[in-house]
Amino acid sequence: MVHVVDYACEAKDIFVLPDAVVQIKRLIDDHATGMQDIAEVINYDPALTMQILKIANSALYKFPNKINSVTKAIQVIGTNSVYDLVVACSICKAFSEIESNVIDLERFWESSVYCGLLCKYFAERQKLKESERLFVSGLLHNVGELVMVRFNPEIAIKCAQINETETPLDLQLKYLDGCSYADLGSTLVKMWGIPDEIVVPIRKQHYSQHPAENIEDKIIQLSYIMALDNCNPEIYSGQANLEVELYESLGLENDDLNAALSHVGMQSLSVLAMFSPSSVAIV
Repeated sequence: MVHVVDYACEAKDIFVLPDAVVQIKRLIDDHATGMQDIAEVINYDPALTMQILKIANSALYKFPNKINSVTKAIQVIGTNSVYDLVVACSICKAFSEIESNVIDLERFWESSVYCGLLCKYFAERQKLKESERLFVSGLLHNVGELVMVRFNPEIAIKCAQINETETPLDLQLKYLDGCSYADLGSTLVKMWGIPDEIVVPIRKQHYSQHPAENIEDKIIQLSYIMALDNCNPEIYSGQANLEVELYESLGLENDDLNAALSHVGMQSLSVLAMFSPSSVAIV
């Protein structure tokens, strides 16, 4: 019997987030805190500082002027958004030592980045505030798979054998006793103390299990399927797993999906370079 809470508890003790994540969250919750206080926490970690500045100056934002300090990044991006990016960088770094001989890690991170970028694209199109939170949810949507790679590689290998008739969710429900990587990943991220605005979309990414209750649900469910199909073209031709209702419920048409994939495709390589473990594992 697979117990996702047990796996998440083990992972929480091994994959440790830096103190900066907890400190920044505490500062944000204290409304008397200023931007400089948060900047000081980030600046104390040179590797994290470099990552935040790289992201702020990347294609994710396209600011006309170079951002050369964490304080400036907080000013233009926003306190919550900077925190979300700290979370993303920190979690990616936490999994930097995962063995690459169990699953195709390159494809894993490609799909993760695609899902995150699609979430951000659709969130901005829907004019949602703080689209970074959905970006982070999308980026981390399948982090449960990395937990399984670490603690039960045999099951991870079985769950990775997707085919034309079996999706990742089908295999996860089969081999994880009715649970999914979404259940495992969201449980772990919740244990880390990450806000529910990031945790809940991870848990609700599968529309067949969780009927969408709001725009955020719709966005991550659509983005997950699009990323799955797009990053596995030799298995799922076109948008094989895409249900029309997933995009029509957001007021989108097929041309809008093609525009989203084109936009994300141009960003994906540079963003992948920033969030892949080889980039964020700098000490």
